[in-house]
This record gives sequence, structure tokens and C-alpha cells, in this order.
Amino acid sequence: MELRLYNTLTRSKDPFRPIDPANVRMYVCGPTVYDHAHIGNARPVIVFDVLFRLLRRLYGERHVTYVRNITDVDDKINARAADRGISIRDLTEETYDWFRKDTAELGCLRPTVEPRATEHIAEMRTLIERLVASGHAYVAEDHVLFNVPAMPDYGRLSRRPLDEMIAGARVDVAPYKRDAMDFVLWKPSAEGTPGWESPCGIAVPGRPGWHIECSAMSWKHLGETFDIHGGGIDLVFPHHENEIAQSRCAFDSAVMARTWMHNGFLMLEGEKMSKSLGNFVTIRELLNDWPGEVLRLAMLSTHYRQPINWTRQGIGFAAKTLDKWYRIVGDEPAQREGEGENPFEAEIAERLGDDLNSPSAISHLHHLATVAEDVDTSSALKRRFKAAANLMGLLQETESEWRARQAQDAAVDAAMVEELIAARNAARKARDFAAADHIREQLAAKGVVLMDGKDGTTSWEVAR
Repeated sequence: MELRLYNTLTRSKDPFRPIDPANVRMYVCGPTVYDHAHIGNARPVIVFDVLFRLLRRLYGERHVTYVRNITDVDDKINARAADRGISIRDLTEETYDWFRKDTAELGCLRPTVEPRATEHIAEMRTLIERLVASGHAYVAEDHVLFNVPAMPDYGRLSRRPLDEMIAGARVDVAPYKRDAMDFVLWKPSAEGTPGWESPCGIAVPGRPGWHIECSAMSWKHLGETFDIHGGGIDLVFPHHENEIAQSRCAFDSAVMARTWMHNGFLMLEGEKMSKSLGNFVTIRELLNDWPGEVLRLAMLSTHYRQPINWTRQGIGFAAKTLDKWYRIVGDEPAQREGEGENPFEAEIAERLGDDLNSPSAISHLHHLATVAEDVDTSSALKRRFKAAANLMGLLQETESEWRARQAQDAAVDAAMVEELIAARNAARKARDFAAADHIREQLAAKGVVLMDGKDGTTSWEVAR
């Protein structure tokens, strides 16, 4: 099969040709670890996990390197540690552990390497000094800044007019800047914040700018030029644009990564997610109500490049779908490599090979589920179907494990169930049917079946 990926750099869907098929290399911008990750953060994690799985299938597990960084030096981290009265290291260790557990529950494989920014300061200093030596950066008032006009084709990735780039750069207007677009590579550390020996003979301790961190970590683990760089669409400018500028100018190379991939924005029930709107939802909060595979399937039901409207209805539909699929496969194991051809898996791979077209793959899984369900004697078909779903990180358990966890969740607290039923009855009385439906979906995910009468819920039971 041919893998075709949409490349933000070329604005076209191009055939993927790795630099070295024996060493396929991908870098994805990871979390800034200062709090629980929100559901928008889960989108690139899931999307690029599917790509990682597909690349491993095409080129072999040992021939794919996936790097996802951890940003553990940042103003938000400093402020949160101070607010909580704990050390920065304790904060970042705790919040990274939250992120690791959340993404594992979402069915994501661990990346090959998860580098921390604070462990790559030496590489950052080296890059900065190379940029200064080549005239692409300069020192001013204990800062080091990238000299944007020194790179004639700056802006190729985002393709924005200069005035839009200036407005969107979110850079400080400082008197020591030579140009408004110049951005910080290194800055002095304020008292009480992390600091390291500065490059270029600067006498005071300092710390790196955000963009240079990713340039240094990708260089360290993937080389000067690599195959794929991914992240959210919000990172195209200025973050990814500035990464390209730093890396290309440091190594005098034509490209940093050959293919740039970006997932679309996430909306929550039709609105932009925001703490000020009161609709900010973390991955952990959702995992308290739904299995990770349900969230994963709901996320993959929209093509990664399109905006996604994250809704309760979509999550509920994903839960019902997985219930059906687990019933079909039962406790059959997935067909493994070496056990014969699996046309089901090949068909799913073909659809994913078209720029990770997960909605098309899921639609075909519905068809394959019907095929596997209709043939009574075919445990082989069930195993093929499960392997095909596994390629997307789905059906990772047996039906017995799936049902046992649902029953365990449903049986946690009868008083809690009664409280939710009372809240649902109140919502129905107030004609807030969206809230009532959400509560029903919450209970259904825990295996709780409601029996309704004209005056509300009359009884409930745990489905077996």
C-alpha cells in the first residue's frame, strides 16, 4: 500500500517517502507539565499514536522512532509551583505522571523517546551559539534573539503576510530588538526561577525560549533532518515556524522535517473550550465517566485535520459501538503476525494510508463487524476483525475484561446512582433534556439501565 499524508508545508497530500526506510523518524510536540491535560491535548496524542502504529506496520517496529517531548521549564510551571508551594521538579514529576497514566488509558503506545527540555540545555546552548556565529542570532541585554530578516524565506510554513505574523507572534516589543519579528532563544532567569549557565559569554544565568527546546530535542534524537513533525494547528505559527528557522539556519539545511502534520481544533458542544466559559474538561474527568477506548473511538470518528465538535452524543454513540464490537469478538484473541493473511487489517491500513482517514476506517470496521457477526463458525473472522481494530488502538481487551470493568464501575455506589437519577429527573422536569440525556449516558457507560415511567425513573439495574 502507499501512504499519503497531507503536508502543511506543501499544502498537498503527498506520497510518504522516508529518508531511510530502516529508520523512520517522527517528532510530535508534547505537553507542558503543570496541570491535568485537557481533552484538546488528547487529540494529537491519539492521532499520532495511530500514525505511529501504522508506520510500525509498514516499516517494522524496530525501524520507527517516535519522539514526543516534555516541556518542563516554562513560566506557567514556575507560577503553578509557587502557588502550590512545591518545587518545580515535584510539580513536573507529578503532572507528567498524570499525563502518562491518562494517555495509557486512552490506549496510546509509549513513544520511543520522551525527552525532557531540562535535560537538553547543552544542546540548546550549542544551537544558539551556532546561530550567533552564523549571523542568524544576536546578543542584546543578556538575551539572545533570532534575527528573522536574516532568513529570506521565513514564513514558508504558515504563509502569512508580514503584518499578520507580527500580530500573531505574541512577542514582546523590546527596545533591544533589531526587528519586531525577532524572537527569544535565551533570556535571563528571574530570581527564584530555574537558570543555567548562559551561552555566548552572557554572565547571568538564564533559560531557553520555548521554540529552541524542540529544535534541540529533535536534533538530539532524530538528527538534523527527519521525516515527520506533528502537532496541533495552533502550533503552526509561531512555534513550528520558529523551529524551522532555528534548525535550518543552525545546520544550513533546506528543510527541518520533510512532512509537517497538524490536527484541527477541538470544540466542546459547539463552543470553544475555555475555563472562563466553565466548559474546560480534562482527560481525567472524562476517564472517570468513560473507558479510554470510548474516548479514543469518539476522537477518531472525525478526520484529524477537521475541527472536531466533542459532544456527549458522540461519546455515547462510541460507547454503544464498542459494546457491540466486544460482543461480536467475545474473548477471541486478535490474529497475530505469522498466522496467515489478514485482509481485514489490510483494508483498514489502506484507509488509514489515505492521510489517516480514520472515519473511513471506522465505517469499514462497522462493515467488518457485520461480516464477523454473521458467520457463526468463524472464530478466525472474529480474530481478523479484532486485529483490524487493534491497528487503531481499539478492542485492546477481551469481552470478559470489558464487561467486568463495566460491572465494577456500575456497582461502585448505589447512592451515587440514585443521586444521578434524582438529578436527571429534575433536569427532565426543567425540560433540560440535554442534561438528562448526558446523565443517562453516564449511567449507561457504567452498565446502569434505567426503567422510566411517566413520572420519571422508576427503577434501575446493572446490565449483565
